[in-house]
Amino acid sequence: MNNLLRTSTDEQEENHWLSVSDLMAGLMMVFLFMSIALMRNAFVERDKIKEIAVAYQENQLSIYNALNDEFRDDLKKWDAAIDEETLTFTFKSPEVLFKTGEIELSQTYKTLLNDFCPRYMEALKPFYSSINEVRIEGHTSSVWNRYVSKQEAYFNNMELSQGRTRAVLDYVYSLKSSTPYRSWINGHIAAVGLSSSKPMLKKDGTEDHAASRRVSFRVITNSDIQIKRILEGA
Repeated sequence: MNNLLRTSTDEQEENHWLSVSDLMAGLMMVFLFMSIALMRNAFVERDKIKEIAVAYQENQLSIYNALNDEFRDDLKKWDAAIDEETLTFTFKSPEVLFKTGEIELSQTYKTLLNDFCPRYMEALKPFYSSINEVRIEGHTSSVWNRYVSKQEAYFNNMELSQGRTRAVLDYVYSLKSSTPYRSWINGHIAAVGLSSSKPMLKKDGTEDHAASRRVSFRVITNSDIQIKRILEGA
């Protein structure tokens, strides 16, 4: 009798452990499938991120090439440069653009803009759908005069840079050649005065006061919208 009870108990224990083993095996399979699914999602997200980076880089390069192709022969005579990474077209000779401390455009600058603006707008036209805005950015050096504090100099230069960029935008808008683009200009071009917040530096790290005084046209793409579309699988 004892042998029968022992045998029955052993069978129950064996069945119990078999059930636990089956459960563990099942759980392992579940975890395996979950891991495979997570890995797959990770690869999908990686591919999406790669797609975003490639699309962004290709669009930036295409805009840069369009601007460079259009203005390559003018950069030296205008003392201008195009930055490939930021898509910033910079006029680097403030003495040609404005008189010291003034916001009124010089006649030389007006003549330059007469040539530059319609060509700039036309070069950007194929990329309108990927452009969030074009910023006309005004920059100054950090100095004003010896009689004011650094804080006063900063805000005086802020007012000066804002006035200059607004004058540039006003002139650009008033050009007859801008008539076909005015609707787009209204929604996409902004005048931004940055005072001395982004100075140009010499190799030794000190400010290059002359180079810091500049006016730029900077293209900002709607990369955030493009990223959202890619992530949503649009």
